[in-house]
Amino acid sequence: MKNRIEQKFKDLKRQRKKAFIAFLTSGDPNLETTRKLILALEKAGVDIVELGVPFSDPMADGPTIQAASQRALKKGVNLKNILKLVFQIRKSSQMPLALMTYYNPVLHYGEEKLIKDAARFGVDGLIIPDLPPEEAKTIIRAAKKNHIATIFFIAPTSTPERTKLVCGVSTGFIYYVSLTGVTGIRKKLPSDILKNIRSIKRKCAKPVCVGFGISTPLQVKAVARIGDGVIVGSAIVKAVENNLSSRNLVKNVSNFVKRLTAAI
Repeated sequence: MKNRIEQKFKDLKRQRKKAFIAFLTSGDPNLETTRKLILALEKAGVDIVELGVPFSDPMADGPTIQAASQRALKKGVNLKNILKLVFQIRKSSQMPLALMTYYNPVLHYGEEKLIKDAARFGVDGLIIPDLPPEEAKTIIRAAKKNHIATIFFIAPTSTPERTKLVCGVSTGFIYYVSLTGVTGIRKKLPSDILKNIRSIKRKCAKPVCVGFGISTPLQVKAVARIGDGVIVGSAIVKAVENNLSSRNLVKNVSNFVKRLTAAI
């Protein structure tokens, strides 16, 4: 059985293209809108969607995603109904989908149970920002058995040893955090991105995708030159927030994303 994320990177490499990865907070403003957004983003040129699982204490996230998490939690959004959402999407789309969740909801659900259910419902990858690879042995083993990618982080502060470890256990792609600190829109990206990604790619043959702080077409274009993919989160979540009272939320957000994907 093929993993859709790995297959997507193979296809893009053959076409000499880079991946555009969009992050959405699941259930913001509601699960039905998230479903419509995923399908609209696919048409807008998005290659992979990260579905954020809302959590009460999202320590790696800035105010934009924190606020979106709170809005979704108020609607009672949890892992179970996000898996059902993925199952619904699979009826009309085969776009790769990864869950991005903190470890607490995984622990409550049960590590192996989550992996089995995620595979059954059509999830392709798992990203857990607060779970280091050393603590993820059960998840890595279960994910391998169920053809689910396990995506880990490399930061600007990661040592060569750490980079080697993450490269060894990550499947799907490696998530390079472009800056130290939390998620959020930044006017300027760090000057050491190019040097750091080149260094990672010398040690690792897996795709390296860059996230945190990327929010404009110019930034997308610059990052796409050096990485295998660009991840945009807060800017898209902010676009959702700005359209909460609009009947055209899905259309407006997908038009915004279209300007970003066109920059790759």
